[in-house]
Amino acid sequence: MLLALILALPFAGSLCAAMLPANARNAESWLAGITALSCTVLTAVLYPRVAAGEVIRLDLPWAPALGLHFTLRMDGFAWLFAFIVAAMGTLVVLYARYYMSPKDPVPRFFSFFLAFMAAMLGLVLSGNLIQLVLFWEMTSLASFMLIAYWHHRQDARRGARMALTVTAAGGLCLLAGVLILGYIAGSYDLDVVLQSGAQVRADAWYPAVLGLIALGALTKSAQFPFQFWLPNAMAAPTPVSAYLHSATMVKAGVFLLARFWPVLSGTDEWFWIIGGAGLCSLVLGAYAAIFQRDMKGVLAYSTISHLGLITLLLGLNSSLGLVAAIFHMVNHATFKASLFMAAGIVDHETGTRDVTRLSGLYRAMPITATLAMVAAASMAGVPLLNGFISKEMFFAETTFISGDSIMQVGLPLLATLAGAFSVAYSLRFILQVFFGPPPSEDLPRAPHEPPRWMLLPSALLVFVCLVVGVLPAVTLGPILDLAARSVLGSDMPQYDLAVWHGFNLPLIMSLVALGVGIVLYLALRAHQRRHPGRVPFIYRLDGLRTFEWLLENSSVGSAWLLRYVSSTRLQVQMLLIVVGTLLVAWLPLHDGGWLDGGMSLSPPDPAFLGLWVVGGACALGAAYQAKYHRLASLTLAGAAGLSVCLTFVWFSAPDLALTQLAVEVATAVLLLLGLRWLPRRVQDVDPEAGRDSRARLRRVRDLVLAVLAGTGMTALTYAVLTRPIGDTISAFFVRQALPEGGGTNVVNVILVDFRGFDTLGEITVLGIVALTVYALLRRFRPAPESIDMPLQQRSDPDGKPIDKLPDPRRPIPDGFMMVPAVLGRLLLPIAGLVSIYLLLRGHNEPGGGFVGGLVMATAIILQYMVGGVHWVETRSRLNPQYWLAFGLLSAGGAAVVAWAAGRPFLSALAADLALPLIGHVHLSTVLVFDLGVYMLVVGSTVLVLVALAHQSLRAQRKAAADAQAAAQPATQGHA
Repeated sequence: MLLALILALPFAGSLCAAMLPANARNAESWLAGITALSCTVLTAVLYPRVAAGEVIRLDLPWAPALGLHFTLRMDGFAWLFAFIVAAMGTLVVLYARYYMSPKDPVPRFFSFFLAFMAAMLGLVLSGNLIQLVLFWEMTSLASFMLIAYWHHRQDARRGARMALTVTAAGGLCLLAGVLILGYIAGSYDLDVVLQSGAQVRADAWYPAVLGLIALGALTKSAQFPFQFWLPNAMAAPTPVSAYLHSATMVKAGVFLLARFWPVLSGTDEWFWIIGGAGLCSLVLGAYAAIFQRDMKGVLAYSTISHLGLITLLLGLNSSLGLVAAIFHMVNHATFKASLFMAAGIVDHETGTRDVTRLSGLYRAMPITATLAMVAAASMAGVPLLNGFISKEMFFAETTFISGDSIMQVGLPLLATLAGAFSVAYSLRFILQVFFGPPPSEDLPRAPHEPPRWMLLPSALLVFVCLVVGVLPAVTLGPILDLAARSVLGSDMPQYDLAVWHGFNLPLIMSLVALGVGIVLYLALRAHQRRHPGRVPFIYRLDGLRTFEWLLENSSVGSAWLLRYVSSTRLQVQMLLIVVGTLLVAWLPLHDGGWLDGGMSLSPPDPAFLGLWVVGGACALGAAYQAKYHRLASLTLAGAAGLSVCLTFVWFSAPDLALTQLAVEVATAVLLLLGLRWLPRRVQDVDPEAGRDSRARLRRVRDLVLAVLAGTGMTALTYAVLTRPIGDTISAFFVRQALPEGGGTNVVNVILVDFRGFDTLGEITVLGIVALTVYALLRRFRPAPESIDMPLQQRSDPDGKPIDKLPDPRRPIPDGFMMVPAVLGRLLLPIAGLVSIYLLLRGHNEPGGGFVGGLVMATAIILQYMVGGVHWVETRSRLNPQYWLAFGLLSAGGAAVVAWAAGRPFLSALAADLALPLIGHVHLSTVLVFDLGVYMLVVGSTVLVLVALAHQSLRAQRKAAADAQAAAQPATQGHA
């Protein structure tokens, strides 16, 4: 269970950090630091088991029938990345404690930071492809929140939007790729997929899988042509940049490529797609880094270049290249995090990161300058530092490339050129900032050393750079061997992690890169002295401009499309939905054969036929009366619904009949309460408007669509009813309801057990719809012709003018209304008992949470009808929002509690108890789930009712105010 604890701790820490007060910066830092350090320690504890060759797994059933499990898997490669994520997170938290200002909303920062860490840990530890994609997208969302942390800045908002758009789009491609990959391998379990490399590469869908997964990896790791989003993410706080570049986010792409290396590599397509993108990123990123003015900009483009180096190594189809790629992933994490911390310290203590304004900071910040110099030297590939060893391994791999002469010569030359560029921008980063004349006096703050604890994380990382650079085989050698062996298996190559391999070609390439880089830097510095502000031959990356152009034109195209497929009118929207549904339903059925059920029809029953003649007449009457009289149309629609209810009774479905009846009552009353807010009919305003020919065509069109939809549903019903019950899924539910679901009411067992996940989604949607309706009605202002008419123009249903409005806060005092009011109030507790009775008996007899909730909601609606708005106002303790919240918690809790017993999600847990005086009692979590449904139904209905009541109260108050204003001048004139 240590794997689950490693993943759960940062998620729990994120929730706790969000609840802390804004001024508790020390508490938040301690919380985040202890959480990250605990994950580091727990990961380190698992090292002996992983080093012994064990693949640690944790499987929690999710939907076993579908082959879905929540799987955590740790091998040597996953252990290495999990340790980097947790350890680097610990150091960055310590650094952020001193970097973040007390004025910043620090709880939000650490909450998002820990969520980011949790998402990355989930990604590297995932043992299921679908689960991996979920955590992949979670990293995109968490990074979006961190990049946009200072959301008052436009660059932060734009950078976050760009990062989310690019990486989330790549995540969708990755999802499509892993779906096809899992289909080819026959499983989405990572262990099975990793053993299916030959099968995947031989499949016709291999190019599509490779392209889709490559899009996901290249977008996440900011590789060409998607590199433009990473420099624009520098608006994030520096601790975020240090963590994002060294251990998370951008490393996720190269982690994925290395993870799937045994499955997808070894082909020409892999070489050209992955290797080509890596080579372009390596050279272009290094070249662009030379000319950046922002210190973080230099580091951002250098990250693109170094990730390009790793991607190119992975694309070479060489097992030794994979080893070098993993080695450089570790080395890059150490020196790049340290350099970002140095840049943040300079910005924190001087107020600027502009290299053209900074110089001579070594005098005021000697410790920071020394740490930055060592880390930059490692980035440049200076001997006796860890970056030199992995870069020399990279040079060696480029010299052993096979192919034509152009490739054999061109690849080493380009690699050496990129190495020279890295030396040039590393020298510029150090010499222009820390050496030279004293800094100018116009800096925002006087430079000085930061607190010693702020320097500690950077110092530890620099120490790692030195130790690994001097003793690579002793320090990192066993861990590198473990990580590479877990990916390569028996294909593990022979290699030697040594500082000196003799005077060979890779060493010559390293020396040439160092020399050319120094000359290049001196030439650029001389050019800047002669031509200040001019940059020679800069390669301007147009990715940002292209991205903005695509966004703008996609918005224009969407607006153009919406003009033709959307409308503010509800009738047009319903037309599109119905037409789309008809087309989608017709596609799988157009081949025919589905009407051949094989069973003969029974003779028609005159009583049943008469029932549907009445029901059909009511439906037609409702459609016709909608044009003239809405109340009559609503009444006829309710009669048609009653016919459906009697049909369920006829077919021995009392549960459905009871539910249908309750639905008809509740919806009819709510619609009746809402009729007054509809605008006046067009014919009432202009009698000639209803005779337009276009209106007739619309009615004919609607009639044709209604006939088509009704015919389709009739055909589907016929196809189901003429098939033997053994050929349908209903036979399975009838057989398994009692032994598997523990209930004899098949309908209720289906809703809360077999298809409980659907029900959970439906009640969630019901709550969302109720909140939306409530919000819309609270903001709704009726049309002038419906409620804002002057008092003198109002009339009652008999046509008599209204000269006085009743007080909406009091029930109508007429004597014959007092008896229904008393009976209505007495009905509430009785209806409550009935609703609870239906709730409790629903698993074995007709009833359940849905119909019980409707009965209770109908009783509450009746109280409103007899008590008026005053009843709703004085009973504010109803609080329907709480009913919605507790309903979702109850249903969700019943779904999750199965995990505590090691059962799949939404599994029912039952217990039989013998209670004194009561006897045998059977308890089940199904009842808790059904209780959640009950509360959602009551809360949603009452929430809509409250919104209607407030609307009525607002209208009555406005009318009374208008009447008082109209009467006031006459009174004054009389006086």
